[in-house]
Amino acid sequence: MHFDTLAIQATHQTDPTTGAVVPPIHLSTKFERDPETYELVGPYGYTRFSNPNRDAFEGALATLEGGAVGMAFGSGQAATMSLLQALRPGDHVVMPRQCYFSTPMLLEQVFHPWGLTYTRVEMSDVQAVQAAIHENTRLVWVETPSNPLLTLTDLLLIAQMAHEAGALVVADNTWPTPVLQRPLDLNCDIVMHSTTKYIGGHSDVLGGALVFKDANNELATRVRQIQQLGGAVPSPFDCWLLSRGLRTLGVRVRAQQATAQAIAEFLEGHSRVERVYYPGLDSHPQRALAKQQMNGPGAMLSFDVKGEAEDALRVCGNLKLFTRATSLGGTESLIEHRPTIEGIHTMAPPNSLRMSVGLEHAEDLIADLDQALKYGR
Repeated sequence: MHFDTLAIQATHQTDPTTGAVVPPIHLSTKFERDPETYELVGPYGYTRFSNPNRDAFEGALATLEGGAVGMAFGSGQAATMSLLQALRPGDHVVMPRQCYFSTPMLLEQVFHPWGLTYTRVEMSDVQAVQAAIHENTRLVWVETPSNPLLTLTDLLLIAQMAHEAGALVVADNTWPTPVLQRPLDLNCDIVMHSTTKYIGGHSDVLGGALVFKDANNELATRVRQIQQLGGAVPSPFDCWLLSRGLRTLGVRVRAQQATAQAIAEFLEGHSRVERVYYPGLDSHPQRALAKQQMNGPGAMLSFDVKGEAEDALRVCGNLKLFTRATSLGGTESLIEHRPTIEGIHTMAPPNSLRMSVGLEHAEDLIADLDQALKYGR
């Protein structure tokens, strides 16, 4: 089936009791036992371990990613934390230099003192990745396209290198979503999502998820144990909202991507723009790789304003239709000065702005950017 059909079928479950086409929200934290046998009446006992809404969302996301099992968490960082916690002291992780800034912070501030070691590399440098993989490497973490400069990683190549060393590959697929990229089809072992972003899609729910290619993987078993015992899980209502987001994911992402492409082309030709970072442009150095492993370049882009940091901040401040806020993937267009958010550890140039393109009309957004660039001197 096409993705949009699969997204509807995977999330559509008519309620067997009432016939309701929209699934109900099961808010109960506990479930009844039979008075005679004391066996549970149904398959659920306590909502920290499992819940009908969470089961439905986990199953649907696993289906869309082509995986065997999905696990939902209370945030993207909770998903990352649970995966890292499933490793053992003394294990080693290879981490990209360009990635969501809280991911290496979690490694450095929480898990490195606990005993995990890690090496950060530029994932587009194959020799650097090969040199960073050690005998005790258990995970190679990949984020492609990267945050915030949209550098791509060759998933097939990295997976081959990792597997030859006995390591697993986890791909942060938050930006492209399974609409545009399915890492498990490219030999990766685990997919990670901040479901707060495109999957939720409306900037109103916090969540994270992991999808494992192999349900019987030892690491998957350990992560499920951590999820259930640690309890960093989303609420039933959160899971209901995330399932609702999956139904329109394909339509939203493709519409946002079309607008992002038009904006990127406009910015590339603007006299006040120094550089545009977007894999949908022929000028992107990894355009061929983008065509090879993605179904489209996505709806995230960054660009450098000619001048210094204050010039970029002035342009950002002059925009009328873009909301100045951190995050991405919602229906509204966002823009931010990433170096301000990330501080001294940022990989972005000081004059760089990152944009999440929403569902507004492309012509309106382009006109807003044009006026902001003209008067952003």
